[in-house]
Amino acid sequence: MTTEAGRAGQAGEAGETTPADETGEAGDETAGAAAGTAGAAAGRTSAGAWTTRRRLTVGATASLLVLTLLAGTGTWVLTRSGTISDRLVDRNTPALVGSVRLESALVNQESGIRGYGLTGEPSFLEPYTAGLADQRTYTDQLRTLIDGGSSAGRDLDLLGQRAADWQEFLARPVADAPPGAPVPLATERAVGGKARFDAIRAALTSLQTDLGRSRDDTRAELDRFQRLRDGVFVVIAALIAALAALVFTGLRRGINRPLERLSADVRTVAAGAFEHPVAASGPADIQRLATDVEVMRRRLAHQLARADAARARLDQQAEELRRSNAELEQFAYVASHDLQEPLRKVASFCQLLERRYAASLDDRARQYIGYAVDGANRMQVLINELLSFSRVGRVHAEHRPVDTEALFARTAESLSESLRETGAELTHDPLPVVDGDPALLGMLLGNLLSNALKFRSPHRPPRIHLGARRGDDGRWQLSIADNGIGIAPEYAQKVFVIFQRLHTRDEYPGTGIGLALCKKVVEYHGGTITLDTEHREGTRIVFTLAPGDDTAGAGTADTGTDTGTDTGTGTGHGGHGGHGGGPAAEDPLKGSSS
Repeated sequence: MTTEAGRAGQAGEAGETTPADETGEAGDETAGAAAGTAGAAAGRTSAGAWTTRRRLTVGATASLLVLTLLAGTGTWVLTRSGTISDRLVDRNTPALVGSVRLESALVNQESGIRGYGLTGEPSFLEPYTAGLADQRTYTDQLRTLIDGGSSAGRDLDLLGQRAADWQEFLARPVADAPPGAPVPLATERAVGGKARFDAIRAALTSLQTDLGRSRDDTRAELDRFQRLRDGVFVVIAALIAALAALVFTGLRRGINRPLERLSADVRTVAAGAFEHPVAASGPADIQRLATDVEVMRRRLAHQLARADAARARLDQQAEELRRSNAELEQFAYVASHDLQEPLRKVASFCQLLERRYAASLDDRARQYIGYAVDGANRMQVLINELLSFSRVGRVHAEHRPVDTEALFARTAESLSESLRETGAELTHDPLPVVDGDPALLGMLLGNLLSNALKFRSPHRPPRIHLGARRGDDGRWQLSIADNGIGIAPEYAQKVFVIFQRLHTRDEYPGTGIGLALCKKVVEYHGGTITLDTEHREGTRIVFTLAPGDDTAGAGTADTGTDTGTDTGTGTGHGGHGGHGGGPAAEDPLKGSSS
């Protein structure tokens, strides 16, 4: 792996320069030479050392081999113990129990035949009949559990032969005798029958002895393998503990301690001591890492001095920029006020000229005077709106909870004359309390509502709706939708640029500042304002505002009591031209014509 330190070391030993050294500055050349020296030293130090990966690979491989061997042994022991346990539970014990039940079945047969032979009562044959059925059942069961070639299998075959001999000699002839009287044959063959049944008992005893011995042998074998299993698991546990101790010790000495030393050096450098060297120790890759960090430290120490000088220059430039912006704002404010007086004089003297010399002026002269007065008035409106535009965020700077429902009611009241004349329908959702400047927010609502009234459709009464919903980010999203002439989607950005118009002044009077002013107000409050291009019938302007104190009502939140003035004069968004009581005539840049 070729690291930056290695490349720097090769460059340093060869007397070449790295890409960082080609900056043309003497400090960079010095840093590159130092990095080359550090890289060469690291290459010599780590040449014969094992890397962390190699150490971990060798250790993990050895551990896996040992654990695999132990796991194989443990698996074999467990499998063997399970096999023996299954033989004990599923074969030996059931076979011994079956032999006892087979003995009980044969004894029942003998008792039934003896009682029937002495009395002739048919009820004594019931144990005999049941014993025959049980004998067949238990014999079949034992044949499935006992190996036919074993001594127990031979005992079972002998038992079956002796039972058949006893039944043929005594049991069947007695059972076939008519009931109601003692059977003489039972008395005649009593001695021979007893001898044959004693032979059955001897065969049963031999069978049960063999089955008991087999069960004991199996149990002893199971105990032996269980002890072997326990020993194997103890060895496995001991080896795992030993491996864990070796791994912990190896990681602690070979990796953790070098990393701790490297971390301590890095923290010291990060705390600001850039002159503190970073020492290399431990595995080869950790040494290379430490060398890379040391190269980086030296470069950072060199670049830090340059960054401090650059930051000082930027701070100076930012201060000059703030001073320049403040001077420009003051200039715009003063210029706007100073331009008002000459414009008023121009308009006043033109009107005075028209009144005093009315008899001497022809129609064209009056028309020219009207042009001059109209131009002066429009210039005055433009100056007022520029003044309002420049004051956003500079004069109005008081944020408080604002009840937009009360603010909307006052704005609608200031537009009541326009609403009556146009027959407009004004609706709204439940409106929230937002955080902002009440005067600016009143100006925002007044401009947007006036705009919706001004650019209404000639074919239907205006319908204006103020919507509100909570966004996923917690901010309030408000929207003003109307059914007016609308704005083409391609002008969605242009309409918010100052002095941009989509209509001639003869179609809709205005200056082209209103929507730009709305954008500046919303952005001053940390929100965004956009045109909803998906809205087809009319226009829908969407803007966001930060939430205020939701518990504040009309009695605690500011209701914008001065909105009647702000929305009716100056920079009215719609430029509602006289409806709000002022001379403002704003072009909302609506429609598709330019």
